[in-house]
Amino acid sequence: MAALQPVHAALLDTVTGSSSSTNSEAELSRKFLHYLILQRDVEERIERRLYRQGKILGGVYVGRGQEAICVGSGMVAEPDDMLFPCHRDLGLYFIRGIHPRNVFAQYMGRVGGLTNGRDGNMHMGDLSKRIVAIISAMAASVPVAAGAGMAMKYLGLKSIVFNYFGDGATSRGDWHEGINLAAVQKAPVIFICNNNQYAYSTPLEKQMACHHVADRAPGYGIPAEIVDGNDVWAVYNATKRAADHCRAGNGPYLIECKTFRMTGHSAHDGGDYVPKHMWDEWGAKDPIARLERRMIDRGEATRAEIEGIRLAIQNEVDEAIAWADASPYPDPSTLLTNVYEEPPR
Repeated sequence: MAALQPVHAALLDTVTGSSSSTNSEAELSRKFLHYLILQRDVEERIERRLYRQGKILGGVYVGRGQEAICVGSGMVAEPDDMLFPCHRDLGLYFIRGIHPRNVFAQYMGRVGGLTNGRDGNMHMGDLSKRIVAIISAMAASVPVAAGAGMAMKYLGLKSIVFNYFGDGATSRGDWHEGINLAAVQKAPVIFICNNNQYAYSTPLEKQMACHHVADRAPGYGIPAEIVDGNDVWAVYNATKRAADHCRAGNGPYLIECKTFRMTGHSAHDGGDYVPKHMWDEWGAKDPIARLERRMIDRGEATRAEIEGIRLAIQNEVDEAIAWADASPYPDPSTLLTNVYEEPPR
């Protein structure tokens, strides 16, 4: 197959424009919109088409309704910062330059995926792009992220770590151990909670007695703030404050992003345990619709321009699926490749 080209990056250039007169906020809003729509479209194809067509096996978990968290925070990260995404943070991969083709191939178990067909799921990373692969167990990435932050501090780097998790993870022991370690060692880690109100089917009030995840931070002596997780600009600005704090050597920072999972826990879960009024209330707060209204109200884009962005992304995603579907399955003879360390000759 031909070498992959970052087609969506070229598209983004046309979305953001290159004129020096372009307002920086307007340009950033267009970038936000691009990644929000791209994540939404890619995940809808994965969950509602490919999975139901039998082309994807195993679990499928998407971030519908909470895309603003990974997009807003991911745009703050610098190239040498390390990202520890959770299973609803697909936008981080696109921001780091991973093509939708590779994501579709990953889910379909093809060699074009990030694990070369070793996993047909979201367990993917790319250390060359400073993305650490997802760890399924809730909160298991938190102590690892703390260790990565400690390593950066030890090496005298200005780089920081972005660690993502859900509200349910904050009720596990390894979350508290990792947070405590990072706090004591003043590790430069931004801990970002996707508080989507449910840990699978357990509502927030039945898994913690405090009102907010951020209430846990003072016990570890670290700052925290609560932000509207459906407002990409609010997430972006909060993350900038957190990044400045960490880069200054002040230790970790916790951001709790209030949002809602506008789907079941996974593709096989209908979410019947969620009261209907919550779907309606949070549906009105859709992060993509909110950003579009802001852009139109501020004169940063017209409705026709936004529809043009949507259509261009849709075409790119169509091409990406076709490419991934044509990508072969891995050769069985390579089954043990990259599984064991090769002994020295």
